[in-house]
Amino acid sequence: AICNSFKEELLEGTHDLDGHTLKLALYTSSATLGATTTAYSTTNESSGTNYTAGGATLSSVAVASSGSTAYVDFADVSFSSATISDAAGALIYNSSASNKAIAVIDFGAKKSVTSGTLTISLPAAAASTAIIRIS
Repeated sequence: AICNSFKEELLEGTHDLDGHTLKLALYTSSATLGATTTAYSTTNESSGTNYTAGGATLSSVAVASSGSTAYVDFADVSFSSATISDAAGALIYNSSASNKAIAVIDFGAKKSVTSGTLTISLPAAAASTAIIRIS
């Protein structure tokens, strides 16, 4: 879900998606994230070996458009040599703008890894598939 507050903040000029630091934090199955989420919080954030509160910085951020749709692309995110027992979703947020929420991702099931790599594969960068897109 694209966070409702993010839509308003875009019009206010709060977010510079390819200039600010954007992060992805993992959350447990106990988290209640959705379109009404307004900011990053440590409540029900996943924890474990080689996972730091706040998550990982998104890299290779690129804003593009195709036809009447603008979209943002990110590189996949990996947590290497990690042990995480409960990652059911994630929050993309802007750490440069008071940790304001951008988008919530529901993994559809609880994910875990033991002494391995947990990779969050983000969709392809295109007008119909990118994780963040505005038509």
